[in-house]
Amino acid sequence: MADPLVSTDWLHEHLAAPDIRIVDATWFMPADGRDARAEYAAAHIPRAVFFDIDEIADTDSPLPHMLPSPVKFSSRVKRLGLGDGLKIIAYDNNTYAASARVWWMFRAMGHEDVAVLDGGFAKWQAEGRPIDDLPTPPTERHFTPRANSFLLRDLEQMRANLTSKREQVVDTRSAARFTGTVAEPRPGLRSGHIPGSRNVPASDLVAADGTLKDAQALTAAFAAAGVDLEKPITTSCGSGVSAAIATLALARLGRMDVALYDGSWTEWGGQSDTPVAR
Repeated sequence: MADPLVSTDWLHEHLAAPDIRIVDATWFMPADGRDARAEYAAAHIPRAVFFDIDEIADTDSPLPHMLPSPVKFSSRVKRLGLGDGLKIIAYDNNTYAASARVWWMFRAMGHEDVAVLDGGFAKWQAEGRPIDDLPTPPTERHFTPRANSFLLRDLEQMRANLTSKREQVVDTRSAARFTGTVAEPRPGLRSGHIPGSRNVPASDLVAADGTLKDAQALTAAFAAAGVDLEKPITTSCGSGVSAAIATLALARLGRMDVALYDGSWTEWGGQSDTPVAR
């Protein structure tokens, strides 16, 4: 099984490869007060294009950055020069948010030749590797979407899972948000978690140097939360972004079949009739 991550050494060696495309997927919560697109314009890895998860999304949904239709996804990514026959490398400047999300999005659209830069832009910069502030004019590339519904879960499927208990639900929010001891950052949401879910904070999956933890440490983190790595798993979080970090970590452990609940707590906690545990 191929590692879903590539090292900074690997990307540096392949920076000019004709079949490689690089994506800056940096995204911040509004409360962070940072402009990801402006930061990309000021400094990015050479040849990288900017992937906006709030724009390449189902903008008709009241929920933030939901997965768009295959038609819209295909239309947007081909304009960025991201298409068939290419290996796509996603990175960000925010500890895998939202490079892991973009990695999952491409896989959900049937494009498996995609990976995440381990350590992201922070590691790239710290190592003194090349940086550009020039725009990357993309050449359109045809993208053939092949939607993989097995990697996506919706509200009704999550409701049904309460009864069937077929899938373990891994929630990557902080422990305080999971237990409901602090208010959610988005107004109008109840506090707590989906009954029966396990808490594996996304921060527990990342090493001190910003790289994803090794297989042994990742296995220990999931085991500590009572997650059985041999059974079906769906990841969840606040709005479907940090959940992808757990999906990426599980892929590193060989679990390429893990689904993601796209609406996550923004959807579940915003309903009036969904059960909430604390």
